[in-house]
Amino acid sequence: MLEDKDVLIVEDDPVFRTMISGFLTSQGCQVREAEDGLAGLQALRDGIPDVLLCDLEMPILTGMEFVEEIAVQYPMVPVIVISGTGNMGDVAAALRHGVKDFLIKPLDNIMVLKSAILQVLKSQDTVNENRDFSSQWFGVSEDESGIDEELEWHIEELKANPRAAQELLMGLMPETESSQGDWQLNYCVLQAADVPPVLLDYTWLMDGRLAFYLIDSSSDPDNGTATTLLVRAFFNDYLRTRMADENNISSLVQLIEKGMKHSGYASPIKALFGIFDACDKSLSVVSSGLGAMLQTSDGNHNIPVQSWLGENAKHNDVARLQLSESGGRLSLSEMRAGSFSLTLKRCGF
Repeated sequence: MLEDKDVLIVEDDPVFRTMISGFLTSQGCQVREAEDGLAGLQALRDGIPDVLLCDLEMPILTGMEFVEEIAVQYPMVPVIVISGTGNMGDVAAALRHGVKDFLIKPLDNIMVLKSAILQVLKSQDTVNENRDFSSQWFGVSEDESGIDEELEWHIEELKANPRAAQELLMGLMPETESSQGDWQLNYCVLQAADVPPVLLDYTWLMDGRLAFYLIDSSSDPDNGTATTLLVRAFFNDYLRTRMADENNISSLVQLIEKGMKHSGYASPIKALFGIFDACDKSLSVVSSGLGAMLQTSDGNHNIPVQSWLGENAKHNDVARLQLSESGGRLSLSEMRAGSFSLTLKRCGF
């Protein structure tokens, strides 16, 4: 299944690099090696691999700097990090740069690497075929359920270490301020340090739209981190594969719930999804367990709580609101401990 796949290994440890190279060669891969990040960038200029494996702790150009360069110059290359660090901040930073998987050295079972590569390759193939998310991420059909062994291993690790899980989610929070054109976004969150966090993810699209979601990981005590990571993966792939042609939040929610159902581990969780269109200052929001209030200079608009994500939230009503010329502030009203607000404002007002 890995026969003739081009794999680039960027690793400064010659012993580990040789071991990985030997295993992948035995699986039929065409393997190239680079001993540091600069050599890795040169290898990428020579040819784009099917999969890239890299370490985070390397001389000259650190692994994280290397990953950042790949995200900018070669976003089409799927990257798997294999690192000796288990620091959740490093894991989160790598994931923010688009890394597909993160394995921890030493690899007690080399087949874990094979499983991870196969999963990444399957994901890339199904994106090109424009298949749905449940097929893409979990390899399931309508009458099947279950998840990849490697993903399941990560889930069990996070369950066993709640503090690491919390650090990972906190590390995935985006920049507190960003802008596109004459619109600026910023957010403020206050919550207890010992409570699983509310996670925000957002993306400015080229056509002036802003897509975002909020998810309260504490509302699912057993599987909150795993479910949150699942939603994040589906959201980002929706933006990449379908958002250009669709403007329907309910369609996104439906696809996420389908993936949750087939995953075999996700549980209902509180969330909220939104799309802001800077062209007409409209905001479409659907509550999936989280209520909110939109405050503008023209007045306040309540967004009532509806069914949780995972409990047929695809049927929830979409609130279509209008921001004033200066913008508005969206504040959550359903947080157990703390507060969260997201502000959209027009520069110059």
